[in-house]
Amino acid sequence: MTLGRFLQDRLIALMIYIVTLALFYIFMKAYAVDLQAFVAILIVYVLAVSSSLCWDYFRKRDFYRKLLTDVEGLDKKYLVSEMIDHAGFYEGEILLDVLKDCNKSMAEQVASYRKSSNDFREYIEMWVHEIKIPVAAIRLICHNNPELDHRLVQQVKLIDDDINNVLFYSRSEHAHKDYRIKEVKLNKVFGNVALGNRQALQLMNAMLETEGLDISVMTDDKWLEFILGQIVSNSMKYHATDRDLHIQVFAVESEDAVELHCRDNGIGIPSSDLSRVFDKTFTGENGRTGAKSTGMGLFIVKKLCDQLGHGIRILSEVNQYTEVILTFPKNDYYKM
Repeated sequence: MTLGRFLQDRLIALMIYIVTLALFYIFMKAYAVDLQAFVAILIVYVLAVSSSLCWDYFRKRDFYRKLLTDVEGLDKKYLVSEMIDHAGFYEGEILLDVLKDCNKSMAEQVASYRKSSNDFREYIEMWVHEIKIPVAAIRLICHNNPELDHRLVQQVKLIDDDINNVLFYSRSEHAHKDYRIKEVKLNKVFGNVALGNRQALQLMNAMLETEGLDISVMTDDKWLEFILGQIVSNSMKYHATDRDLHIQVFAVESEDAVELHCRDNGIGIPSSDLSRVFDKTFTGENGRTGAKSTGMGLFIVKKLCDQLGHGIRILSEVNQYTEVILTFPKNDYYKM
């Protein structure tokens, strides 16, 4: 708030002061009042008006400066009304009351939205658990009847993967309430992933090669199993049709971290798509021209890695390979 803007805002009032002073001068001339008396009255009048304007300007300037400073310093700017107890002038008090009412209304709206979101998430999780029962029954039937068309087995696997995506995505918003960081063996987690995809891998004549996985990392085994499952699922989904699928999984340990590499000999990812593969609903060239894709799998994987404190990056060359690298920093904090 500058003095110029303050006076500009009171331009009409200043014009009224000047007109009043001019009328006062005319009346004094009409009654033949001494000029010295008029000058004395003029000085008192100007001092009174100036003092009033200065007092009004400085108190409002201090209030609005503090208001703007508090807003700039807050991450949650809607809480600014809680930072100021009182304004010191009537218009400022009205402004604070309006801000507090707006803040209260917004808090009520957020609470209502959060409740609706939680109710929907709980319904989705309940639905996922219910739908998994018939899917598991279908998988068991397929397993006990090997004469069934292998395409049926693949479609059931895709359904199960999509159901897991729904479940983990709904939980990812509140992952901190669900995961438990502990020391986990990589070979055990990946063994569960390989076992869950065994039938699909066998039908594709895929070769799965592991090395150096007898290493422990700090993570949540359930979330890591989902992440690795998504990576293996993508390897199967985007395999090259002119050669058998070959998946290599190996770990490299350094002083600061453990890196888990998952490499396949699939169709690869165009360089123009590499920087966007973790974007929500991004399917890329492969998703448009080949396998059907929702663009959600890697988005969820990246989101979970961020929440677990793991790094993830992807290297690829078209029609040669795709390599996903998970980084597990060595952090003594989790061991306390």
